[in-house]
Amino acid sequence: MATRKLLKSTAVTGGMTFISRITGLIRDMVFAGLIGAGGGVAADAFYVAFRIPNFLRRIFGEGAFSQAFVPVFTDYKTKRSAEETRAFVDQMTGVLGVILFIVTLVGVLAAPVLIWVLAPGFLQDADKYDLTVKMLRITFPYIFFISLVSLAAGVLNSYGRFGAAAFTPVLLNLSLIAAALWLAPRMANPVVGLAWGVFVAGVLQLAFQLPFLRALRMLPRPRLALRARHDGVRRVFTLMLPAVFGVSIAQINLLVNTLLASFLVTGSVSWLYYSDRLMEFPLGVFGIALATVILPQLARSHSQASHSEFSHLLDWGLRWVFIISLPASVALVVLAAPLLTTLFHHGAFTERDVVMSAQALMAFAIGLLGFVLVKILAPGFYARHDTKTPMRIGVVSMGVNIALSLLLVWPFAHVGLAIAVSMAAIVNAALLFHRLRRDGVYQPLPGWGKFLTRTAVASAIMGGVVFWGAGEVSAWITAGTSERIWQLSLWVIAGIVIYVLALLAVGIRPRELLLRPTDGSENP
Repeated sequence: MATRKLLKSTAVTGGMTFISRITGLIRDMVFAGLIGAGGGVAADAFYVAFRIPNFLRRIFGEGAFSQAFVPVFTDYKTKRSAEETRAFVDQMTGVLGVILFIVTLVGVLAAPVLIWVLAPGFLQDADKYDLTVKMLRITFPYIFFISLVSLAAGVLNSYGRFGAAAFTPVLLNLSLIAAALWLAPRMANPVVGLAWGVFVAGVLQLAFQLPFLRALRMLPRPRLALRARHDGVRRVFTLMLPAVFGVSIAQINLLVNTLLASFLVTGSVSWLYYSDRLMEFPLGVFGIALATVILPQLARSHSQASHSEFSHLLDWGLRWVFIISLPASVALVVLAAPLLTTLFHHGAFTERDVVMSAQALMAFAIGLLGFVLVKILAPGFYARHDTKTPMRIGVVSMGVNIALSLLLVWPFAHVGLAIAVSMAAIVNAALLFHRLRRDGVYQPLPGWGKFLTRTAVASAIMGGVVFWGAGEVSAWITAGTSERIWQLSLWVIAGIVIYVLALLAVGIRPRELLLRPTDGSENP
């Protein structure tokens, strides 16, 4: 029953995230046709203006805040009364709302300074700099709305209501598509319409959560206790401060690379953006979905002092990470150019943009396994209210990224930046795993050696067949849109079928992906 429940929750979350990623790809296809990548300042300006609030969202919203809030909320839900739990949510909403308002106000006023710090290369082009500042002032309030969305999602996920929270990002994509197709053509500078689409999306995403919270009787009534410190709120922020680094290192690394890319040729920021978007497709559909589901379960196991269940949950999650992420990484390397050509090679997105973005995507794909592993390993700390260890490991990872970025950016340009991010993710995952093993928190179950070998062999078989079938990049570039779609669909489906058959042929059985039963003596 435990496996069935976890798989169902992961499937629901992954399914909603899949819809989000599909609409996100459609959004990026519309963007590629409207503003392209390397042909002008509009694309780089928008992606920097969008990346900054998006970066803060992943730190304060989906990242550090969620990882700190969910374990504390789970404790309240498990050990306190319903009235105390609702009071905690009310206080948390009030305090967080005030902080977010101040951060948003400062961000809007300090937009010129933020661009000067985070994309200093834009200072060399006054038009690009001014346009980026203008759009950042429009997009920055998104952090206010989306962080409150993350609070709502944390409550819903803790009650097992994963679908609504996972569907919410679809509203961002739909809003941006509407802005690109309807608002942008009506503005003097079309790209500014996309910035307004980001702002509207934040309002829609927050409004969407409210009926689901009301159904749980958890609709917040914001409170601000000026004379007394609420223990739960204090615990959340105590956990959150170090988690800002620990959970969001990948995003900090990408932001560092945006800074360095701003000094490269026009288009570099956009090439990294498009390739990162495709790398994040499997990361979001599976990695983030599994992490979202497993965190409340780990927090519950920790709250109930069920140590073997905690370890078995991690083991189960890690097996799924390897069996999904390893072939996904191989597929992204093999199909990098076909994917980018099929999805984006139209309108302002040129053949050069395809080639440059494909090179970055292959570099990002090397680190996909590391990115997903971090998503699963980090909750092993956060569920136990330990946010300092991932922070320390994250700082090491960030140092690796900065050192490799500075070393590789000049000989390999934007591709060197992608390689640095991938290597940093692998280092981050390796150190998190080592610490969990050293502290005895995670004890691998038997059979991992054979499992990894068989998964690698099956991935190699799939990659070899798809590489042979995909053919030359030039053929994809010269092909028509319908032929590209047909060929890409054919080889994606063929790759999945070949991989599943290869797994069965090398001896992987479905029972190896089930959650192993724990010693009943530990379960209450």
